Amino acid sequence: MSELIIIGYDDHATADRAYQKVLQLQRDFVVALNGLATVHIDDEGKKHVEMPQKIVGASAAAGGLWGVLIGILFLAPGLGLLVGGAVGALSGKLSKVGINKAFRERVEGLLEPGSAAVVIMASKITEDKFNAAMSEFGGTVLQTSLSEEDESELAAELAGSDGQ
Repeated sequence: MSELIIIGYDDHATADRAYQKVLQLQRDFVVALNGLATVHIDDEGKKHVEMPQKIVGASAAAGGLWGVLIGILFLAPGLGLLVGGAVGALSGKLSKVGINKAFRERVEGLLEPGSAAVVIMASKITEDKFNAAMSEFGGTVLQTSLSEEDESELAAELAGSDGQ
């Protein structure tokens, strides 16, 4: 089971500090990451996704799923150009696991000009320690879970979409 956690912040500096804290929590074995990114919204409302740190130990399937999740949640208009007709099928499968239109709208609601978010996909998390460590930054938290079965189905869908 993986947790998808999105924490929205009013400014870029807080999101960057929270991002660094998540990396520290990974080094301390509080969280096992499959993906980590920051999304900054500039003053014109343009989204900038940054994934500067390679997450050690993330599988290829998790990496592919991570890329699709980031695309659907934050870059959906450009995603169709990248994966063609697979977006509809993947969106349908994502809706089944709680990443539906309502969840995406809640994510969009976090992202005002000048704001930022930290996006975390974790395969394991010690919630009490994670929450205590991240509470110093505040923010608005959105979270959903992906079962291993759901992840496998999504990975299979991704593998099938590559050959189309």
